[in-house]
Amino acid sequence: MSKHGKKYQEAAKLVEQDKLYDFDEAVSVIKKTASAKFDETVEIAVRLGVDPKYADQQVRGAVVLPNGTGKTQRVLVFAKGEKAKEAEAAGADFVGAEDFVEKIQGGWADFDVAVATPDMMGTVGRLGKILGPKGLMPNPKVGTVTMDLTKAVKEIKAGKIEYRTDKAGNIHAPVGKASFDEAKLLENVRVLIDTLNKVKPAAAKGQYMRSITLSTTMGPGVKVNPLKAPGKKE
Repeated sequence: MSKHGKKYQEAAKLVEQDKLYDFDEAVSVIKKTASAKFDETVEIAVRLGVDPKYADQQVRGAVVLPNGTGKTQRVLVFAKGEKAKEAEAAGADFVGAEDFVEKIQGGWADFDVAVATPDMMGTVGRLGKILGPKGLMPNPKVGTVTMDLTKAVKEIKAGKIEYRTDKAGNIHAPVGKASFDEAKLLENVRVLIDTLNKVKPAAAKGQYMRSITLSTTMGPGVKVNPLKAPGKKE
């Protein structure tokens, strides 16, 4: 079993392992644990009281983080004619149809989010086995199959992220960068937590927010009290 490096061990000393932090304190600690030479991503892991094997307990959607993720998303849009022109005007990085289907089938994957107009899904569907496992398949539930390409592209560029429970009922999502100030990180976290609470399945029983952990790319996890909502920080 591999041991953690010195930087991780030093960062771990800043975290009380048995403590459930308030959100504002957790964000403050997280920033201190970031020690890598690059701007680490701040990630959140939420364990929900749901059983995803039942369709009515799956939690999936998208939310625009008010302060973005700190990463510029490369957007591919599948569209034709006037809709292709709309996507280009909105700032999409790549716009096309069958040509990009063939490129992806050939191994190309230099994009982060794929968007498609509904009429293109018959063509895009051929990429299901490639894009599906990567979570890149356009889906109307998260707004990536739409006729409003301007809104879709601009929201993604502004910091829209997707969230989805895994087989164990966990959600993992980026909420910013370690270089963000505490107020911006806390606001992003608050918006995501508020969104997850709003989409709580009616079939979910017992405590909904079971556990919440914040961490940086290379740092230790900081456990947050799931019963305390993140407040606004001026």
